[in-house]
Amino acid sequence: MTDFDPAKHRMVQQQRWFEDFSLGERFVIPSRTMTEAVFAAFQTASGDTHPVHYDVEYCRARGMPNLLAHGFQTLIHTAPGAGMFPFMVEVSLVAFLEQSSRFLKPVYAGDTIYPALEVTELTAGRTTGVVALRSTVFNQRRELVLEGWQKFLIRRRPA
Repeated sequence: MTDFDPAKHRMVQQQRWFEDFSLGERFVIPSRTMTEAVFAAFQTASGDTHPVHYDVEYCRARGMPNLLAHGFQTLIHTAPGAGMFPFMVEVSLVAFLEQSSRFLKPVYAGDTIYPALEVTELTAGRTTGVVALRSTVFNQRRELVLEGWQKFLIRRRPA
């Protein structure tokens, strides 16, 4: 293959700009089962050593069915990089501006979670715009366990 161009080796062929987003557009992030390995990796990365996150007998003695996920452990699964969003804005992304979240229900080892992002606000500026995404995580019981928002500064299409 002599005509290979590394610049064309992309996950998403069409670059998107601020004007290309629409309210209600959804970006699904792959589901994940919260295995004990995920708990161990989060504990290692975060340094959180509270037994509620790694001692199943401690949890059961307090009425929980299994290890309880740290809120941030659930939140990290809303990272846009786990889905297609950042590949769509490789050239136009200026900054990740804000993040907020509410933890609504517990997530336990063995739960499967389903994260998604949805465009809820588009605020245009002269050369950039803010894309606000509502972040949600549901569990296998169809319960909303996390909701929040993230804001990104995205360039407008060049003239």
